[in-house]
Amino acid sequence: MQGNAAENKAVDYLEEQGLTLRCRNYRTKRGELDIVMQDGDTIVCVEVKFRKQSQYGHAAEFVTMKKLQRIQAAFAFYLLDNKLNPASTPLRIDVIAIDGSDLQWLKNIG
Repeated sequence: MQGNAAENKAVDYLEEQGLTLRCRNYRTKRGELDIVMQDGDTIVCVEVKFRKQSQYGHAAEFVTMKKLQRIQAAFAFYLLDNKLNPASTPLRIDVIAIDGSDLQWLKNIG
């Protein structure tokens, strides 16, 4: 499974959970958002991490503080581009961690 296939698996899983896809691979000069979903009134930025094997660490461990800061900066650009006010719009950053065939959904990481 490559990055695109992992993102497809994540989108399929999240849609099964009732979320709606808003955007994929949103790029700014400050970083990229893998997936943006809608969960009721909440806009959810989803970082997808995939590891074929976990012998060198689990997928979720690769979301570092620096990576989280980049995601937050790119998310701010996304909100601005889409005329969404962060003060009045519920927001969340989640991670979908895929280790081999095991998928884990970590909600509200930052």
